[in-house]
Amino acid sequence: MPYVRASDGIRLHYGVTGRRNGPPVLLIQGLGADKHLWDLQRAALAPRYRTLAIDNRGAGRSDKPYGAYSLEQMADDAAAVLDHAGVESAHIVGASMGGAIAQLVMLRHRERVRSLTLACTACRNHQWRRELLAGWAETAQRHGMGAMTAEAARWTIGPRSFRRISPAIGWLGPLGLSRPPHAFAGQVAAILAADDHNAALLADVDIPAMVIVGNQDILTPRGDSEELAERIPTAELVVIAGAAHGFMIEHATTFNRVLLDFLGRAEAAYDAAQRAEPVEPEAAVPIPAAPRRRRAG
Repeated sequence: MPYVRASDGIRLHYGVTGRRNGPPVLLIQGLGADKHLWDLQRAALAPRYRTLAIDNRGAGRSDKPYGAYSLEQMADDAAAVLDHAGVESAHIVGASMGGAIAQLVMLRHRERVRSLTLACTACRNHQWRRELLAGWAETAQRHGMGAMTAEAARWTIGPRSFRRISPAIGWLGPLGLSRPPHAFAGQVAAILAADDHNAALLADVDIPAMVIVGNQDILTPRGDSEELAERIPTAELVVIAGAAHGFMIEHATTFNRVLLDFLGRAEAAYDAAQRAEPVEPEAAVPIPAAPRRRRAG
């Protein structure tokens, strides 16, 4: 389990699984979550891909400094992980806050990105979501992570799953009980400080991109993903029926199938570009004039 030092000295942890010489995939999780929320994806990707799953600063086995963090720092942390792993470029997969980080990896380190998968995320924050996240941070600091997790679970877990797994939400929800409140609050501060003007820069994205959302997601609703897909010229939009914010766990089979299909096409496009050869039509990632929408489930 390797560690790497970020440019400001923070120690970052990441895990590597899968084929040693397979195409690299970097997985970036969301608010309060560590790399283990990708375990079902890491297992599905392992036969073909080499996966690197990072613990963002403030989560997992990475350092948890006091004070506010920034999404730009965390995007540079992701690049530092690629450097340490000897990876020149990778397919970047980000969920929730990790999707916002993935967008910044694309904008700040374009040459490192083969494709972009943005799951249950957004390119800017509505005022209601800013107030919601600020409230979670306040609850965590005043009453502890257990109280915050109970408050946030209804926003991140689908209603049917919530009724079924509510006794175990401490470890099944993307906001685990083991995170120190100051680190969680630092990540929230990073989200609240994000520059919404970066959304306009997504028009310059020229690599294969997929935006994926659950149609029951109330934290980052479908409209956020539709906006992302409209802003990114190369994006295709996938909607998972019956899924909420945590669909990489609740609907892992569907998500993994969609992700593997997209990564296969994106890697074929990357290989063809490296050879400077045209891509066969059946292997090409579509670049539609308007966002391509499809349902999965």
